[in-house]
Amino acid sequence: MPKAKDDAYDRRPLHERIAADLRNEVMSGDLAPGADLPSTQRLKDRFTASNATVQKALQVLKDERLVIGRAGAAVTVREHLQETVHPAGTGQPADAGERYPWLTQADEHGRRGGIRLVQVAEVRPPADVAFALGLGDDGTAVLRHQILTHDEVPVELVKSYHPLPLARGTALAEPRKVRGGTPALLAAMGHLPRRTVDRVSARVPTQEEYEALRLPSDLPILRTFRVVRGDGEQPIEVTVMAKASHLFELRYEF
Repeated sequence: MPKAKDDAYDRRPLHERIAADLRNEVMSGDLAPGADLPSTQRLKDRFTASNATVQKALQVLKDERLVIGRAGAAVTVREHLQETVHPAGTGQPADAGERYPWLTQADEHGRRGGIRLVQVAEVRPPADVAFALGLGDDGTAVLRHQILTHDEVPVELVKSYHPLPLARGTALAEPRKVRGGTPALLAAMGHLPRRTVDRVSARVPTQEEYEALRLPSDLPILRTFRVVRGDGEQPIEVTVMAKASHLFELRYEF
């Protein structure tokens, strides 16, 4: 890959473009876990880059925990940290006495899942959430703001909003964790999820998301906008989830 020309479309710094190509090879399996990356000299020749530029690109991948190594030694691909999650499963109520499905999925991947409750409050939601909930110009909802962790490392930012008439005076509005998750509580309250729609997009992280997820670079986050409807198509929950894209992929089956 030559250096960027004045009329080149990709105007990113060369080290970012090198990191992007190598990242893709790691995540696609072309560079398998345990394999050494090509030598610095080979990377310099391949990308027409200086030693400093190649080292800067490798540092990006180290910060993202995709490779491991130190100066003067071979750089090795780490075991893939990216996990495949099945969003449809986390939206279903857990059986009585069972843990929130997200925690169970973490166990299955050999992770110690955790949930940190950041805030529970009555708030005016963002415009897209307010529209999905059918709120008026000054309508409010109960927000449950949480950060999900793997082995104490933050991996997902979750903000769930519930209609005020449904949530006020219930455990949804209390500043404590809910055993089995909010889907289980809603089901126990008689609000079974009849239809769930996810809209997934990749976005540049906000300052809040960057800080909360301790992102290593300006990688995009996977943003899921979930609307859960109960009987009569009434919205019972709208959740906005932000996942670190280098740690997760979403799997949907049709």
